[in-house]
Amino acid sequence: MNSEAVSALIAKNPSLKASKAQLEAMEPGSYGTHRSWGFGQIKSYDEASQKLIIDFQNKAGHPMDPAFCIGTLQILPANHLLVRKQTEPDVIAKLIANDPAQLVVEGLLSYPNNAATAIEIEITLAQVIGEEKFKKWWSAAKKAVAKDPRIAVPAKKTECYVLREVPVSAEDEIIEQFNGTRSARRRIALAEDLIAASGSKEVKGDLKAILAGLAESVKDSNQLDAAERLYGAFVRDTLASLVGVDIATLSPSQSELIANVRDLVAISEKIPVQFQARFLDLIKDTHPIEYRDAAFTLLKTSQGKFTTECINFLVENGHSEELAAALKRWQIEQNLRAPVLLWIVKNRHSKKFAKLLNDLITPRLLSAIFFAIDYEALQAASARRIPLADILSEDTDLISDLLSTADPETARDLANALMLNQGFEELTKKSLLARFIKIFPGIQSIVAKDAESTEEQLLVSRESYESKRVEYETIVSKKIPENSKAIAVAREHGDLKENSEYKMAKQDQTVLMAQKSQLEKELSRARITDFKEATVEQISVGSVVEVTSATGKQARYTLLGAWDSVPEKNILSYKTPLGLALLGKKTGDTVKVKIGSSEETYTVKSIGRYVDSL
Repeated sequence: MNSEAVSALIAKNPSLKASKAQLEAMEPGSYGTHRSWGFGQIKSYDEASQKLIIDFQNKAGHPMDPAFCIGTLQILPANHLLVRKQTEPDVIAKLIANDPAQLVVEGLLSYPNNAATAIEIEITLAQVIGEEKFKKWWSAAKKAVAKDPRIAVPAKKTECYVLREVPVSAEDEIIEQFNGTRSARRRIALAEDLIAASGSKEVKGDLKAILAGLAESVKDSNQLDAAERLYGAFVRDTLASLVGVDIATLSPSQSELIANVRDLVAISEKIPVQFQARFLDLIKDTHPIEYRDAAFTLLKTSQGKFTTECINFLVENGHSEELAAALKRWQIEQNLRAPVLLWIVKNRHSKKFAKLLNDLITPRLLSAIFFAIDYEALQAASARRIPLADILSEDTDLISDLLSTADPETARDLANALMLNQGFEELTKKSLLARFIKIFPGIQSIVAKDAESTEEQLLVSRESYESKRVEYETIVSKKIPENSKAIAVAREHGDLKENSEYKMAKQDQTVLMAQKSQLEKELSRARITDFKEATVEQISVGSVVEVTSATGKQARYTLLGAWDSVPEKNILSYKTPLGLALLGKKTGDTVKVKIGSSEETYTVKSIGRYVDSL
């Protein structure tokens, strides 16, 4: 808008005087972002209608009142990245591909004081690069930005990226941040960054002062749990070695922090992955007599990469035979947990571990895998991935390897266990079952039986459907998880052969899983009806029927849905023997019904509709 147009607008609406500078910035050719319409360019100003004509990305030639734009449209400077993407596309594309740190530097130049919050920068960059590509690009770009001495990187998204007047080295920036925080966790992380940044180069700043601050945090901070304190002591000692300080003078020592063997399991669950191998070596140094038993205990409760670390540690320290015996015993006792099972199947062809694993690759292991998958699925609060289920599906040789010594009966039992398992989608179950059938063709009957049971629809009332659904949800969300916990608790009591609690819990599990499977099939076949389709011409679901028996006894029956029987009120499911016999019959027809050893003959006297009696 030129000055005459702005003056005319203010004359018409004097309250706009305070926004004169903003109005003057809304000139044709300038770019801006609107709260609702996003990025756009002002093309012209229509003096007759006193409207700005703006081309937004998805709305070209959009007229807007300048007075309304004051609070909703932000005019961007010519050096803003979004503007330069339009005016200098080749330059911006080259920076995106080759120099992300320079792109951020030039982005900061367009902000007041050359500073912008992490949120602002990320929103702008996402628009410049494209939402789909941004996340992957930014993940790599952040590392380059963090190393650039010109840019101060914030610790939080609400804080600012700042373009420094004087470049600062990465090491000096870390030292500056360390001195500016009292958080023990943050100090440990920064000290770790300082060690990584220093390498073999000369590090500037007073590292001994940094070491003193870190040692104080490890010793006295009440913010740290046992695992964090131990890892902090490890970082502290690494930094001490870097600056030539004797770690024996520092307290508490790493060994002192793991002096109680009973604390090791809790600590192991939280230590960083890169510290796991060092943690096991530290246990050996601290507990030379007890370390082997401690390592077995840690393996039994291990997760992820720590499982591999524990096994390698035991093998490297000459305990392969004890490890093989322990794995076999845990398999018999059904105490093999998911991470250990995953390690076994991934390494079953490894020459290094051949003697260790040969006796474990059996149908019993597949049973343990199914149990672990089912248990994890029932414990999961969301649809997260189950690694054991994934590898069973992705490794096409795994099932055949595990079934190599199975007999047909064992294979059939395992196939049934697969079909009842919570950790697989139905299509995945069918795909896995096909691998069973390839080895044992007789298992095909399971598929045929399942298909047969799902062919026929069940007509049900809404009330009975809701009741059945509540029953199913109670089993899935309450009874099965409670049973899984009971099994887990019972397993901890030791020898499963003499463990009556465990046997009872497993029996309950079999019943619950069968009930769940049956309910799933029934609910999948159910079709809710309001019984309005019934007629008076012939008997159908929703009919009220009067019949006379051969002995002259009269009765009135209401034929409703598959789950609606109330015998004491003469309400019958159409799936009962009498209900099935009556379906399709007309007034005057005779039916014979055999119930047990007796047979009754009935004559249909009249047909009414259930909905008409409500």
